Amino acid sequence: MIYRSRVLQTLRLGVKSLLLHKLRSVLAVLGIMIGVTAVIWLVAMGEGVSYQAQQQIKDLGADNIIVRSIKPVSTQSGATTSRFLAYGLLRDDFKRIVSTIPTVKRATPLRELSKEARYIEHTVEIRLVGCTPAYLAMNNLKIARGRFLGDRDLDRVDNVCVLAHEVAAALFPYENPINRAVQIDKDFYVVVGVTRERAASGNIGGSFTGQDYNKDIYIPLDTLRARIGDQVMTTKSGTMEGEIVQLSQLTVTVNDVSEVEETAAIIRRLLAKFHKNEDYSIIVPKELLKQAEILQMMFRVLSVVIAGISLLVGGIGIMNIMLATVTERTREIGIRRALGAKQRDIIEQFLSETIVLSATGGFCGVVLGYLCNPAVASVLKFMNYFFPNAMSGLPPVVQELEPVIATWSVLVAFFISVIVGVVFGIYPARRAAMMDPIEALRHE
Repeated sequence: MIYRSRVLQTLRLGVKSLLLHKLRSVLAVLGIMIGVTAVIWLVAMGEGVSYQAQQQIKDLGADNIIVRSIKPVSTQSGATTSRFLAYGLLRDDFKRIVSTIPTVKRATPLRELSKEARYIEHTVEIRLVGCTPAYLAMNNLKIARGRFLGDRDLDRVDNVCVLAHEVAAALFPYENPINRAVQIDKDFYVVVGVTRERAASGNIGGSFTGQDYNKDIYIPLDTLRARIGDQVMTTKSGTMEGEIVQLSQLTVTVNDVSEVEETAAIIRRLLAKFHKNEDYSIIVPKELLKQAEILQMMFRVLSVVIAGISLLVGGIGIMNIMLATVTERTREIGIRRALGAKQRDIIEQFLSETIVLSATGGFCGVVLGYLCNPAVASVLKFMNYFFPNAMSGLPPVVQELEPVIATWSVLVAFFISVIVGVVFGIYPARRAAMMDPIEALRHE
């Protein structure tokens, strides 16, 4: 009880001494506060970016292997047919993977093309996706109206389609699109469903580009083959170029997550056997997730180091202020020593002042740290309002940044701020305690 009373008295005396120089104390607190806030904000924004990246990878599925068709850098003889360049995944590849690899649970093929959709006077650029019913669950899509494609649509090669959110809004701003006919090229497709709005995915890996699912139109894969075919003509630099691509992507799902790496290696060897050119890429979300977690850890360490420098500068500021305080209060120290105060008492007094400064700065920094989310939201809103063109050019992960405040960063930042105050307060406190009482009393 006596010890507690003594501690409280020492802290009370420390606060009283600091209030005699309010501006000086506020500046010392400000240095620590900025350091703590920097730690929390940097870590929160890093966690937010990392969380979005990891969620996008998780959406691909840890038990999935994604095989994409890519245009080869160079082609060998026999790779072209007339004016058409043939490359990418084949339907035979799909059959071989499903029938010969025992660890494969299922494989979902798709074909995608850039097209223009029309309804009366409304037109919109879309990504036409030929797919199967499994595409809905595989990409976490939700139906807002109607239904998604069914097995019957594939079997009958029906001219039906499902519109994504933005496409439906652009083509049918004032009416229900269900059972209306949308024109793509020369064919008409009856709308049977509309998907809900879905966040776009960012770029993942070197050959897996970001996708905006809100600008899609989905039709049965067999219907796309029957109506459009594998040959597509494109205009590039004023010249017509043709491509033959059977499948744009295969999403292979394995029986167990532990079989992902082995299955990916088998697929890689199987495709290499039947493809002369490397016109495909294999993306393993599980491996990307591990890389993302490693990058997250590296960014955490870097953020703490950078923000720790701010705390170091704040600690130096506290030491500077306390040394000046010791010089100003030399006579006071002499009087206390003459009245019987021990060196320990002087050290405790000055250490209590540095702890009050650093703890106050740490607490204020924590309070400001929790304002990270509204501050970032306000900045993004301001930038979107005044600089919409600049914001539209930024990656989606920046445009939709939502900081995630990590509890560990708050605790670490606060305790480091207190430790910095103690460490940088020891030297001034010892210097005050080691003064000769007689010389201190003579000081003017």
